[in-house]
Amino acid sequence: MHVEVGEGDGPHLLLVHGFGSSRAQWRLNLPDLEQFCTPVVIELLGHGRSLSPDDPAAYTVDRYIARFEAVRSRLGLDRWMTCGQSYGAALTLRYALARPDSVARQVITNSKAALAPEFLAVSEAERHAQADAFAARGVEGMQAAAFYPRRTGRRPPAVEEEMVRDAELLSFPAMVAAMRMTMPGPSVADRLAEFAMPTLLVNGRRETDFQRLRDRAAAAIRGIEVVDLDGGHAVNMDCPTEFNAAVRAFVEGG
Repeated sequence: MHVEVGEGDGPHLLLVHGFGSSRAQWRLNLPDLEQFCTPVVIELLGHGRSLSPDDPAAYTVDRYIARFEAVRSRLGLDRWMTCGQSYGAALTLRYALARPDSVARQVITNSKAALAPEFLAVSEAERHAQADAFAARGVEGMQAAAFYPRRTGRRPPAVEEEMVRDAELLSFPAMVAAMRMTMPGPSVADRLAEFAMPTLLVNGRRETDFQRLRDRAAAAIRGIEVVDLDGGHAVNMDCPTEFNAAVRAFVEGG
């Protein structure tokens, strides 16, 4: 994985972007975050500047957990904080369940991949069929998908340009491997009561079909803090000032 450690001098915060995104996901957040923590930005396999291994086993959730632990160890940290966006939140939540002694506090945003209970009922055969269908559509199909970064005019032009340029770095074989190997494993919908560390959900309330999952998490995760913002699925980009302030209050409040 490509790893970038920020200039902050506060506690380290691992930042994990969503499916099809890149380090640009956090561009509007980093200057403020560096005022009170040390951001550690990674890019998932096949995304941005990270490698795209040929071995399908490289894309399993367990291997991602091991990679996160390796980064923490390399930085010489006993514990750190995590922040996951969308699909990245599913991975950071799974990491927190597997390595609770490594995670001091965690932040998540809207993530159906992590919180939707219906994903638990999808069979292995159905998941492979979905991956096969994605592969059959080819690169053009990937570029037409909802997750694929494109210019919308809703964000600063420099940020959208960076996201579009980074989208050109996406490895199609790696994305297929992720659909086949990573997607089956990240849901924590049946394990929400197991989280013991402080948790913050920054919710983009304009993503209306996520709000039932927001309420489910609020009821099931002990001591969770929820901040509702007037943003959508990428709430950290839609409401960067408010998102940064919510994370700061959560970090400094601990």
